[in-house]
Amino acid sequence: MILETRAVAPFYKNGFVVGCERTREAIVIDPGDEARELIAIVDAQGLRVQHILLTHAHVDHVTGVRAVKEAFQVPVYLHRDDLPLYERATQQAQMFGFAIEPPPPVDAFYDTQPLRFGDYEVRAHHTPGHCPGGVCLQIDDHLFVGDTLFAGSIGRTDLPGGSYGVLMRSIIEVLFPLGDASIVHPGHGPDTTIGRERTTNPFVLEYFALKGTKTINHEGHEDHEDH
Repeated sequence: MILETRAVAPFYKNGFVVGCERTREAIVIDPGDEARELIAIVDAQGLRVQHILLTHAHVDHVTGVRAVKEAFQVPVYLHRDDLPLYERATQQAQMFGFAIEPPPPVDAFYDTQPLRFGDYEVRAHHTPGHCPGGVCLQIDDHLFVGDTLFAGSIGRTDLPGGSYGVLMRSIIEVLFPLGDASIVHPGHGPDTTIGRERTTNPFVLEYFALKGTKTINHEGHEDHEDH
């Protein structure tokens, strides 16, 4: 697998190019302000982009969609529950004190069918909580989780449509069952693994302490104290 990550100011949001080394087909995930760098990677490596895939529609994850769409003329995918956020991208930008062009229309919504590029397939798992339409994009043992889970942290839930309880259920019930060895590529910051976050993430450990749960097993189920 070809995997390149870039992040630039002001949000230092991770954008990704993922490619098939045999066919040179590729996808772009969450193009933001680093879009031009992602486009340059595609061109330098002779890749053929098939899809633009969004983990969610907060403004820092969509500011580069227009540039990548214009460069490669490929469909944009989003979870339908985040369409209202996507359509308000310009208003989101205004909240941070800057202006953007509206992103291009979404071409398709994720469903149960995997998306293919070369020898790889992408499966979208719905992971709401940070926002209504957050998804984890799974490619083999690589998980592109947007702002649901970070190395040593979790996504914020104080924005419209956020919910702490829903977010924690997404982490515990959707992400953790994908396996301890799975590599987590967050929307911000360094990579981590499911195993590391399951056993050391302070927000996860606090959540289970408050629920009176002793541990979380590798399948994402709760192991309770014996009484």
